[in-house]
Amino acid sequence: MPIAKIEVRRARSAPEVQALIEAVYEAQREALEVPEDDRQIRYIEHKPEHFAVPPDRSDNYTFVEIILFPGRSLEAKRNLYQAIVRRFGQLGIQAIDVFIVLQEPPLENWGLRGGVPASEVNFGFNLNV
Repeated sequence: MPIAKIEVRRARSAPEVQALIEAVYEAQREALEVPEDDRQIRYIEHKPEHFAVPPDRSDNYTFVEIILFPGRSLEAKRNLYQAIVRRFGQLGIQAIDVFIVLQEPPLENWGLRGGVPASEVNFGFNLNV
């Protein structure tokens, strides 16, 4: 149940936005084996003056933050990073312009399905990939 946020510093067309969202979704499916209907991805555009980036990056700088249940292996995380960078590359974003951060709050810090802690829910899929 990853929750992803894509933040950028320049405007894109609706098809470009959808392509970025789809790239993150497909990377999650590939690397983390999330269920097919598990798509929680937000896209946020900032004014360039509201989004400082390192001086050696371009206007294509793209920050991806993903909050996910703990349990994924380093290999799965590495595969996720590579899948996002590869898919963004196909959309014209260079690897140097992609920054990814994963957050893994403990299951008891997720309130789901009417306020039940995630630590008490059987999700029907494996978190240990």
